[in-house]
Amino acid sequence: MPDKVIVVVGATGGIGSAITHQLAKEGANLVLAARQSDRLATLTSQLPMANLEQVLNVPTDITDPAQVETLMQKAVDKFGQIDVLINAAGAGILKQYNKITSADLEAMLDLNLKGSFYTCQAAAEVMKSQKSGHICNIIGILGKHSMAMASAYCASKFGVVGFSKCMADELKRFGIKFTLFYFGGVDSPFWDNVSLKVDRKKMLTPQTAADAILFALRADPQAVPMEINIQPESHLFF
Repeated sequence: MPDKVIVVVGATGGIGSAITHQLAKEGANLVLAARQSDRLATLTSQLPMANLEQVLNVPTDITDPAQVETLMQKAVDKFGQIDVLINAAGAGILKQYNKITSADLEAMLDLNLKGSFYTCQAAAEVMKSQKSGHICNIIGILGKHSMAMASAYCASKFGVVGFSKCMADELKRFGIKFTLFYFGGVDSPFWDNVSLKVDRKKMLTPQTAADAILFALRADPQAVPMEINIQPESHLFF
């Protein structure tokens, strides 16, 4: 891991922050992206690393493809390559289908679907030239199973699954792996603005999610952990 260059999108979120701390302990070179520069600076100041030259903060709105291109270019300019992309950015709007506004739908598609597509697209172009790479998309279980009140959210996440599988098929000849993570409810800031009543004490922890991502990254070179599905015992999907 010390020689790896890892781009973490959504680095200041619950899962993003947890995996960033794990990777810092492993000695990886980190390129951290999130919208708010002050939160990125706070995250970096808390990392357990001896050499902060191994961290590059790039404030990025992933709904803007130009900013995504700049993110990947800055990663290459500093570290010379991109070995791993971790897509941990996302937001949720959970409402009845007939209460979802056009603005709600656009927000879900812009961030969860288009933002993930742009980051995968830009990182893959760098990885193709290297003939290697690993893209980790944090989908969530609602990219595999439907749920009442989640029509717009599911639409965005099912879309990420679709394009990820298409890209994986196109890019496998370049040595690029895709791993899709279907976590159930994770106790993270995702739920702070969700109106549904949920028992966050029964959810997965961000650390559990981070451990699963690290497991995938540590897989043997010839192994492709294509999908990892972890659910809280209180709410299982099969």
